Amino acid sequence: MAERIAIFDTTLRDGEQSPGASMNVHEKIQIALQLERLGVDVIEAGFPIASQQEFEAVQTIAATVTKPSVAALSRAVDKDIERAAAALEKAACPTLHTFIATSDIHLEHKLRMTREQVMEQTDKAVRLARRLIDRVEFSAEDATRSALDYLVQVTRIAIDAGASVINLPDTVGYTTPGEIEEMFRYVIAHTPGSDKVVFSSHNHNDLGLAVANALAAARGGARQIECTINGIGERAGNTSLEEVVMAIKTRQNVYPFETGIITEEITNASRQLSNVTGLPVPYNKPIVGRNAFAHEAGIHQHGVIASRITYEIMTPESVGRSRSELVLGKHSGKHGLAKRCEELGYTLSKEELQQLYDRFIELTDRKKEVFEDDLRVLIASTRNETFETYRLAHLRTSGGDPTMALVKLQHGEDLFVETATGDGPVHAACMAIERITGITGRLSEFQVRAATPGKDALGDAHVTVEFAGRAYYGTGASTDIIEAAISAYLNALNKYLAMKQ
Repeated sequence: MAERIAIFDTTLRDGEQSPGASMNVHEKIQIALQLERLGVDVIEAGFPIASQQEFEAVQTIAATVTKPSVAALSRAVDKDIERAAAALEKAACPTLHTFIATSDIHLEHKLRMTREQVMEQTDKAVRLARRLIDRVEFSAEDATRSALDYLVQVTRIAIDAGASVINLPDTVGYTTPGEIEEMFRYVIAHTPGSDKVVFSSHNHNDLGLAVANALAAARGGARQIECTINGIGERAGNTSLEEVVMAIKTRQNVYPFETGIITEEITNASRQLSNVTGLPVPYNKPIVGRNAFAHEAGIHQHGVIASRITYEIMTPESVGRSRSELVLGKHSGKHGLAKRCEELGYTLSKEELQQLYDRFIELTDRKKEVFEDDLRVLIASTRNETFETYRLAHLRTSGGDPTMALVKLQHGEDLFVETATGDGPVHAACMAIERITGITGRLSEFQVRAATPGKDALGDAHVTVEFAGRAYYGTGASTDIIEAAISAYLNALNKYLAMKQ
């Protein structure tokens, strides 16, 4: 029988550290519920000491999901640990995750502590965490650049102090598969009591090796893999959940393990996260990218027609993908809309459903065929109103060089109107918005993609805007690409205002 690998999902904690990928409490709940449907073993909900909003998000998730364990992160200091424990008070199965660095690089340049001081702090922190929460995970930050014998010493102290899980992370994405496999084998073999705990692997993707390193760690004895949906995370991201899970499922002869992931929910999780964060999934992304099961070369098409196994090592259906089909039309009712949203992994309140239905009916007046991806984009644009401070009430552009834009913004009960000129319609409209709000933003990235095929496709706009030196992602949707772009810009602006407040 294959050994079980636990999947520890840190999308809501490490994943949210992607620049501009902030989520509010409501959005975090929606993602947490999808992770529960996906079947992850642990949801790391956040870092409670960071802010009151972060504390409330962890607290709410802990009280909402029931099947996975809910984890909260803390530094190895008393106030962090106590705050994390308080946030987890209502969790059915809480995990308190505490960490301290163990590499000489971090000890010298960041902590300014000796090895002996770190060992003392580890003992103290884990013992406090264990008194407050039964399940404690200890992480030796920057483990892959730590001396192996010292790593063994710290691991032994954490186990003796009551840790249930030992995480040896590749914090900066430095290691290679051979090195990390050997590290796990060495630490497990030389640490007394290692058979009583679960060893975990958390890898970053700076060299593009996060998934390979996670799989190698499993071969070396790790029985928990820490990852994120779509591989999001700070810098180059984390181990991609969908890639590591499908590698295990597809290559059982090489990785004789099993996970509890319901793989048919992978696509729903990927697209829902993309819509919430505004981080688009690259077309060539393994497993969940739009082109992952597409075949353009003639010889490939011929092979797939003859037998899909010629060029597909897994089926689209195994990860919850199918052809985009017409799902609803203008005569569809609210009940049918709610049911289809539920099938796509979205839980909507009555207010959200009404807002979505109004926009859906408006869309069907302009677009005869509403596809699955249209609906996902529509849900995301509706949920952007969580951040809404300014709403686009009207937009008109004219002229060529320069272009003139007239913009009307709704702010509560007030309506503001401004005109401006620019190098193009988007630039001119942004200048008008700047005049209304008094806030200057720098548009650094701008993408518009069709959600589905056809001339009347819903344009899905993604922008990155810098306000006060920080990047914010915004999304918008419309059959008019200029309107979609300006809606996305406003979404980023509203996020900035929400975070500022």
